[in-house]
Order: sequence, then C-alpha cells, then structure tokens
Amino acid sequence: MPAIKKLLIANRGEIALRVMRTAREMGIRTVAVYSEADRHAPFVRSADEAVCIGPPPGKESYLVIDKLVQVCRDRKVDAVHPGYGFLSENGAFAQELEHAGVIFVGPSPKAMKVMGDKLAAKEAVKAFGVPLVPGTEGAVSEVKEALRVAKNIRFPILIKAAAGGGGKGMRVVEEEAGLQEGLERAISEARNAFGDGSVFIEKYVAGPRHIEVQVMADLHGNTVYLFERECSIQRRHQKVIEEAPSAVLTPEQRQRMGEAAVKVARSVDYVGAGTVEFLLDENGDFYFMEMNTRLQVEHPVTEMITGVDLVREQLRVAMGEKLSFAQEDLRIRGHAIEVRVYAEDPTNDFLPDIGTLRTYRPPQGPGVRVDDGFAEGMAIPIHYDPMIAKLIVHGTDRLTAIARMERAIDEYLISGVSTTLPFCRYVMGHNAFRSGRYDTHFVRDHFKAADLEGDDPEEAVAAALVAAARQADREHRVGPSVAAQSGMVSAWKLKRGWNGTRE
Repeated sequence: MPAIKKLLIANRGEIALRVMRTAREMGIRTVAVYSEADRHAPFVRSADEAVCIGPPPGKESYLVIDKLVQVCRDRKVDAVHPGYGFLSENGAFAQELEHAGVIFVGPSPKAMKVMGDKLAAKEAVKAFGVPLVPGTEGAVSEVKEALRVAKNIRFPILIKAAAGGGGKGMRVVEEEAGLQEGLERAISEARNAFGDGSVFIEKYVAGPRHIEVQVMADLHGNTVYLFERECSIQRRHQKVIEEAPSAVLTPEQRQRMGEAAVKVARSVDYVGAGTVEFLLDENGDFYFMEMNTRLQVEHPVTEMITGVDLVREQLRVAMGEKLSFAQEDLRIRGHAIEVRVYAEDPTNDFLPDIGTLRTYRPPQGPGVRVDDGFAEGMAIPIHYDPMIAKLIVHGTDRLTAIARMERAIDEYLISGVSTTLPFCRYVMGHNAFRSGRYDTHFVRDHFKAADLEGDDPEEAVAAALVAAARQADREHRVGPSVAAQSGMVSAWKLKRGWNGTRE
C-alpha cells in the first residue's frame, strides 16, 4: 500500500488535535475540515490546511460524505482518519473513500457493518466460543414473544437496540407488568436515534462492571490485545471515568478476556484499532457486549500503561505495515485514570451547561496529560457533544494515580460553565472507588446532587485566581497577572476554607 503523505481528519476538537500530533511526528501533512462553529478552534489552527465544510449542525457539515470526499479530491489527500463519533463507524463512508482512491484509517466496511449490528455481532462471535449473555438470537417486536423469552431467562431483563449505542434504545424491565411499555419505548427510541427499531433481549446482569479490551490487528494476520480498561463509572449509560488496568481482574481473567477479544476481532477479519466490550458479573464471569470499530475516547489510558501510540499504529497498519510489537512484548506499566471534562451540571442530572470558557487553566506536572480542544474565551457549541477535555494521569500504582488525579483536578480552573470535575473529584475520594468495589450503578447507589452542594465553580475559580495573585505578590513580588496565570492555588482547596496564607 502507498505511504500516507497527507491525512485528512474527518472530525473536530480534541481527537482531531490528537491525531494531528502523531501525524506531525511521522512527517505527515494534515488537513482539517471544520464547520462554521469551529472556525477559530485550536484544531483548525494546528492543521497544515483547513477547509470549511458547512454550517454548525453535523448533518450539514461533519456528516456529509460527499463534501468530505470532495475535499479529499481537491486537496489530494492520501488517507482519512475518522476519529470517533460522526462517520467513524460508517461503512458507506469508507466505501466512498475507497472508490475515490483514499485510504480509510480503520477496518473494512464489512467488519463495521457486522459489529455495528449487535445481533449480527453476537452471531459472528458465537462460533468462536466467546461467552454471550443469555437472550434472544434475533430481533423481538411482539410482546408475546418478549414475554416467552423473559420467562425463559427470568426477570429482570434488558431490552437493547440492535444498532447504535450510548444507552439509547435501552430499557431495564424488572417484571412482567412493565414489559409492554419497556418494549415499545425501546423500539421507538431506537428508531428515532438510529433509524432502525430492531431490539433484542438479554438477561439483565445485576451489579455489572463494564470492562473493555483494546485490540490491534494488521493486514498480515497479527492480532493482539493491549489489556483492559475499566469503564464502570457512568451516567445515563455513558462513561465519565475510565482506568487501566481494572482493579479487580486477576492475571488469569485478564488473559482469558484478552484472548476472547482477539477471537472477536478475528471473527470478522478485523484490521486496525478496535475495542471489545464485556460485562463482568459478581461471580467473575464475563460476557461479550459489542465491538467498537474505531479508536475510543478513553484510548489514552491504554497508551499510558503500555507506552504504545495507538494512532501511530493505526496509521502504520493503514499503510500496510506489520504491527511494531507482538503480544509477548506488551507489559502493564503502572496505572492510568481518565476523567472526561464535560460541560455538564452534575447537580442537575448531568444536563449540558453550554456557555463560554471565561477561565480555562488545565493542570500540568508529572504524569498528567490533558487532551483538549478548547482555549480560554471560546464558546462550547450547542451542536456537538459537550466534552471540553480529557484529563489523564499515570502513576506507579493505582493509589498513586488516584492521588495524582485529585491533585490535577484541584489545579484545573474552569469558569463560565459547570463541569463534571466536581463529580470526578467526589468519585476519587469515595471509598467504593478507592477500594475498587464499584460497578456501573455507582451514580445511582453512591451519588446525590446534595453531595456537591456549596461547590460553586465560578466563585472558587475567581477566588483561586485572586488569592494566587496576592500570595505571589507578597512572597515573590511578581505582578498579579503573572500569578493568576500560573494557577498556583487550588479552587477546591479554597472552598475547603484555605485563606491564602502559608504555614
């Protein structure tokens, strides 16, 4: 396959920047595409070339295949990296690029199609002996049929959309009385979200942990797993905090789960980076859920514990090269945690809180990585996912990583919008998380909005900047503006009563 000399990133925000950085290290020129809402975004300024592709709504810009393919032709692009979301798992997009002679940095359209349909995915992996949650093998649309299945596997059950993800088209039904309503709502939501109302039924696993395995495969028959990520801290079935490795897997479980993930990838002749998601029950048994045929939001924690640049491997594989490592070369080095910094209000059911970043000071220091796509003074667009940044830390062990994350969150100064940072700080200090004894019901079982009462980010950030300026002026005789920019004082420390003096 030809070398990639010019790469278009069919995405926006932090993931576009993330891909550009590795491409630049590899000597590859980059092309950004952007909507009018992102005209002044950092990823646009960072690219070697940038092209506006339409109005802010994704369906008029980032999701318009014809526009993206035309930019590839006009700019003589060799390859497209789709990032995650938007068209990253769209087989039609990959096929159109192939027809245009452009490399799609990802798996084949066939693999995306099979794994994009949860029923087809279950059918594909069944022959490889991968454990599956008991349930239906096909779509269910009639209450009578659903009741027969539910009685066979016993309530509670989980009704899930065959297409899509993110918790849409998903309903837990505890007993027969709620079956008809649950089925009708799941079908309606699946149809509205994905254009496909197909749903299926699984046994509901009580107290599950959401654990996923990173896989990577090349065109030469090499497929490896890069260990697991724990993704059980969620709201509305969507992840907020991830860590690697899991705090509960034994080495034997880790190997079995990793080998199962490799089988899943081989069931569809997978090529590139992918993630196989499993449920782990209270007995330590795991079950296949789905495969995400793209780079994941939480890929940095895997990079931290393995030392592997996953984007670099994606690009190498797309150029026909072999993986730069074998399974036996991989080792887990320390522990990594990622928190997603969303413009959401955790005291108001995590609803989006769109606004302007009046203050934005990300943390720094040993073992801290911030993947962000915004700068101070920028507005968070209403048209896209409200994620501002990903804060990732690495430590020699889990407790060190937790302590480092607490310090990093304490240093992160944001005003203008509410964020999930106070919630993430709460999680870091909670005994259920610190002990590793938690599951996907953490928010339901352990968190109440009242737990964050009194946490006013606006007041805290303002106080932090003022106190930092005054303290630095007293001790070092530097100007307030310099001290304020340094972010010397933790907003959360001030909220706990620190008065700006040192002992």
